[in-house]
Amino acid sequence: MPKLERILCVEDDPDIQAVIQLALETVGGFTVELCASGRAALAKVAGFQPDLILLDVMMPGLDGPATLAALRALPEAAALPVFFMTAKVQSDELDHFLSLGALAVIAKPFDPMTLAQDIRAHWQAHHGG
Repeated sequence: MPKLERILCVEDDPDIQAVIQLALETVGGFTVELCASGRAALAKVAGFQPDLILLDVMMPGLDGPATLAALRALPEAAALPVFFMTAKVQSDELDHFLSLGALAVIAKPFDPMTLAQDIRAHWQAHHGG
């Protein structure tokens, strides 16, 4: 199974960014790069080389689905695993996000103490671990 160490987090809310960074770096032991927009993520993905992209669905400018589509057009990001983060977790919404190519959907609000564990569980489920 590929290792999960580097996470590119795309989230426009600075408060949520801070909680995610704390949850994933301090609790989870991951290396995290934060981006406040889809455009910033597109600019950073090649240099950071993440193992996973954690992508907010609702953002100004490029929203999560549009950012995912743009990432898939980049050779260096075409196959990167993407997990969406959203408060929209009705079953039809979840099905839609997964149909766009996300491997998992993390519900907001999330528990900072279990976020890293939840991400690892989704990662292992996807990679057969």
